[in-house]
Amino acid sequence: MITAIAGQVSSFVTIFLGIFIEAAPFLLLGAIASGLVESFVSRDDLTRLIPRNAFAATLIGGLIGFTFPVCECGVVPLTRRLLRKGLPLSTGISFLLAAPILNPVVLASTAAAYGWGKMLAARFMLGFLIAVAVGLIFSLHQSPQNILLLPTSQPTGENTAKRPIRPFRTRFQAVLRIAGDEFFEMGRFLVIGSLLAALMQTLVPQATLLAIGTGPVRSVFIMQILAFVLSVCSTVDAFLSLAFVNTFTTGSILAFLVFGPMVDIKSTLMFLRVFKKRYVLYLVVMPLLLTTLATVFMNLNLGW
Repeated sequence: MITAIAGQVSSFVTIFLGIFIEAAPFLLLGAIASGLVESFVSRDDLTRLIPRNAFAATLIGGLIGFTFPVCECGVVPLTRRLLRKGLPLSTGISFLLAAPILNPVVLASTAAAYGWGKMLAARFMLGFLIAVAVGLIFSLHQSPQNILLLPTSQPTGENTAKRPIRPFRTRFQAVLRIAGDEFFEMGRFLVIGSLLAALMQTLVPQATLLAIGTGPVRSVFIMQILAFVLSVCSTVDAFLSLAFVNTFTTGSILAFLVFGPMVDIKSTLMFLRVFKKRYVLYLVVMPLLLTTLATVFMNLNLGW
């Protein structure tokens, strides 16, 4: 009995440290990017870069995901900072969901795991389409300020061009200060999310899920649950998914690779620092449903 408990505790600690150590560097990268945005990007810059048309702006948000090497942890503080700077809500949502899948690090790791074939193309195309679709749905909301948890003191209409240009050293110091604040604020939720993910993995063995994960429909749900529970960083999840290739349908593997980077335990907790609870639920459910519909269709009609 004692030996079994000790084994579970050891497994819990190992899983927790694995998730946290894997994600922390990318959270730090996202925090630094957040500091750079705050210090070197003005609201006017965003206004010039982002189209006024909601559809075009949402597409741009998804495409920006190609340029930032941040996973699902690092993208949250960066997105929050961009939204505070005046980035349109739909653009921020599509970037938030697309970047963990489309960024160059994930591109390289997916290509290394699956080669330059249909799985790589399907992951990036489906991830981009779902991110844009969710962003467009959010663009229909009439009052974006009611969705976001932004400070009441946050300016909403000032002309940042009138501000005096600060010396580079001062701005660089601000980058470090903001990055530190963002890292420790979001880091609390990374720790809590990692603890919950480790607890779930310890109490619910993967073998239990694998045993019920057959069929073109059920396998998709099981792999999405597994992705949510495992909370593996999107930079390495392609290699982990290889272990399920001979057990699950191809569509369910794709669901794991698309839904997991968008939503897992730790990123969901971080969303609560950016969006109100009701809309965090939407951010979880909409990618889940869209991923399910697409991958089940592939399983049933494309022979996946």
